[in-house]
Amino acid sequence: MTETRPPLPPFTRETAIQKVRGAEDGWNSCDPHRVSLVYSPDSKWRNRAEFVSGREEIVGFLTRKWAKELDYRLIKELWAFTDSRIAVRFAYEWHDDSGNWFRSYGNENWEFNENGLMVRRYACINDLPIREADRKFHWDRSGPRPADHPGLSDLDL
Repeated sequence: MTETRPPLPPFTRETAIQKVRGAEDGWNSCDPHRVSLVYSPDSKWRNRAEFVSGREEIVGFLTRKWAKELDYRLIKELWAFTDSRIAVRFAYEWHDDSGNWFRSYGNENWEFNENGLMVRRYACINDLPIREADRKFHWDRSGPRPADHPGLSDLDL
């Protein structure tokens, strides 16, 4: 049986936005196994200076990431799209085990196969130390960002 992850390419503005929001919701689950299933079994990543290949390495990467980046909350926004590619900008807030808060900003370029699985992910990310009082992402950690929570443009990020 062939795996599919709708929406499928070629993307329209509406389906690209759906794909971005689905990715945001998945990453906000902080469940490495769940997240890995939207990538092809041979997916290739560059995340900062780390290179990842395949679902097993994706699970390992995300497990390490979310063990370090505590109370992780992410917002993604569509930047551009073509038939099988999507560019997003994003920001996420998290703290380390010493209680130091950060807002990480970045851009991702995604490429999908005909079944809607991501085959390539290239991410550039910068971390900004923030005070806990300066956090802007406030929602219950047990679920996705609520529909009425402001997005990146609304927050002027």
